[in-house]
Amino acid sequence: MSRGSIYVDRFFLPSGASEAAFLQMQRRTCYSGVYPYKLFPEKGLEEIELAPITIFCGGNGSGKSTLLNVIAQKTGVIRHSAFSGSAFFGQYVDSCELQGREIPGHSQILTSDDVSDYLLNIRYLNDGIDVRREELFEDFLTRKYAKHRFTGMADYDNWKESADAKSKTQSQYVRERLMRNVEMFSNGESALRYFTEHITQDALYLLDEPENSLSVQLQEELARFLAGSAGYFGCQILLSTHSPILLALKNAVIYDLDERPVATRRWSELENVRQYFTFFEKHRDEFLP
Repeated sequence: MSRGSIYVDRFFLPSGASEAAFLQMQRRTCYSGVYPYKLFPEKGLEEIELAPITIFCGGNGSGKSTLLNVIAQKTGVIRHSAFSGSAFFGQYVDSCELQGREIPGHSQILTSDDVSDYLLNIRYLNDGIDVRREELFEDFLTRKYAKHRFTGMADYDNWKESADAKSKTQSQYVRERLMRNVEMFSNGESALRYFTEHITQDALYLLDEPENSLSVQLQEELARFLAGSAGYFGCQILLSTHSPILLALKNAVIYDLDERPVATRRWSELENVRQYFTFFEKHRDEFLP
């Protein structure tokens, strides 16, 4: 992949020594409650070299989503859901540094909360449309068979609606007054659509566990879409994930946050993926014809 799709080349986290100095200045002799301080020095992670596709992988609590959010805050990309971090989060972000070029204004971070909000908004909109449809059905029947005379301009709108009902079928009357329901797919299909609508071209995109709600087939579709976005449409993709399918993205640089110190690994070397492999090997006979 070309370097043309890289907006952030390197990202620098504060060292253990600088963190300790800052916390001493705050007179914090106890280091509890200072998230995200003390998280990454323990992993030996101070510098990250970023590729067109960079993946942060690790178990729950490994810091992969935190790292993605730190980079998002530092780069100033668009957020769609509220994010508060912690009392020390802003100060921590200020102590980070990055190297790269100008980040396009339409760059974004896309999270599972964003997808959930998107799905809920579609449902709420459809629910409202369904209620309005029932109201229009009743309105049509009332007007269709009511005797309504035009008595003056004050009554004009009401008379016009009744006349219209008498000249049309119920479906025609309702259809003209009601927007169609927003096309509703399954949760997985809608989630995939959310990503493909928001990721366009020539920008930095950060995705936090995008595999949530996606079937294996849809994860494969997302992987192809992300590879194409980075390879041909000038996008730089950073993501956190557990998904072996996304981890297998060709030419992706993978940081294993379960390692001490953090190291880059091939996807097939990751413990998470090896556990999948071991599981299927154990059940190999069940797949044979």
